[in-house]
Amino acid sequence: MVRHLGGYWFAVTNTNTFARSLSDVGLAAWFGGTLANAVSLNKAAASTGSGTAAAVAAGWKAWTPFNLAAIGAHVVGATGVTFANKGRLVGQQGVATVSITRTGVLVAALGATAYSRLIGQRVIANPSEPVTDATTPTANTDPSVAKAQRQLNLLQWVVPALTGVMLILNALQGEQQRPTSVARGLVDRIVGN
Repeated sequence: MVRHLGGYWFAVTNTNTFARSLSDVGLAAWFGGTLANAVSLNKAAASTGSGTAAAVAAGWKAWTPFNLAAIGAHVVGATGVTFANKGRLVGQQGVATVSITRTGVLVAALGATAYSRLIGQRVIANPSEPVTDATTPTANTDPSVAKAQRQLNLLQWVVPALTGVMLILNALQGEQQRPTSVARGLVDRIVGN
């Protein structure tokens, strides 16, 4: 966009760097943290030799505030990017579909994360309970803790899978902003393809 100010013409760029950065850095931390927990932290109980969930419970407690900050940054940033692109949502074919899909995946990831935290509280509240690792009970593990561990064994992969899908959808949304994609999307919207 070009604006005339004080007798001079200035090129004005409309960027969303701050919102995009919040969204991307928050999502990267959310994805990376949950993947690291699934791959390594949840196995830490087995490597400590203690046979209890104490080490993992301490790790989860330490990660929680950072994870919440990452999720909050992502949600705030993604909301800002969506608001800044509201014209493209309406005018460019395919943008609304990807945005709605991404929002659905975001809601699923938030739900899975919240449920993981709720279930994980059963393990955290019982740090001296005998376990093989954070997501694998022993024959002597309390049944309610063992049930939580079996649920966490699945959920530990669901959250990074969902946030990974959001990363892919972010890449797709970036591709939709290429000038040729914008032009094609606008023409398709007008022509009705």
